[in-house]
Amino acid sequence: MSEQRAGFKAMQEGTAEDWQLISSHFRAFSQGLPDRVMTHLQLLDGDYGGFPIDRLEHSLQTATRAHRDGQDEEYVVCALLHDIGDTLGSYNHPDIAAAILKPFVSEENLWMVEKHGVFQGYYFFHHLGMDRHLRDQFKDHPLYQRTAEFCAKYDATAFDPDYASEPLSFFEPMLRRVFAKPRQSIYKAVGKDADAA
Repeated sequence: MSEQRAGFKAMQEGTAEDWQLISSHFRAFSQGLPDRVMTHLQLLDGDYGGFPIDRLEHSLQTATRAHRDGQDEEYVVCALLHDIGDTLGSYNHPDIAAAILKPFVSEENLWMVEKHGVFQGYYFFHHLGMDRHLRDQFKDHPLYQRTAEFCAKYDATAFDPDYASEPLSFFEPMLRRVFAKPRQSIYKAVGKDADAA
């Protein structure tokens, strides 16, 4: 049995029925987002990139440290996903992570994830001939201290091969709750129909 599909060859030809059909597929597909994010996180397993631990363990350590320090669930999920963009965004990984999280998190957490790369550079840019104070371009931003603290307390310290982090399965329920409903998205109305169904 073949999947029902819209009948247009160009969007300009689409009918209300076509778009209702597409919307129903979108709702089902969007509900699988947490599964796809979990699968993508697992791609970081075994990828060391020269670091003392692999990228998945770094993500788990960052999230574990934030969780054990009493940060709320959304913050912990941001900590878990802050480097998920490493595989596809080698030159802009914070942007990839921020784009994934944007519909689901606060502006404060979004800015922290989006800017963590330049803030993290404080700890190593000078070793590469770069300006370690590049983050100071944001020194007057109200979220400067929050982002600097994220890097200092959780991200920069999360390279310890002896640290006992929680497994990915520990964070899965948190991730699913954070990703359950978008806060902001142009497609948010389409997702609302799923609640009524």
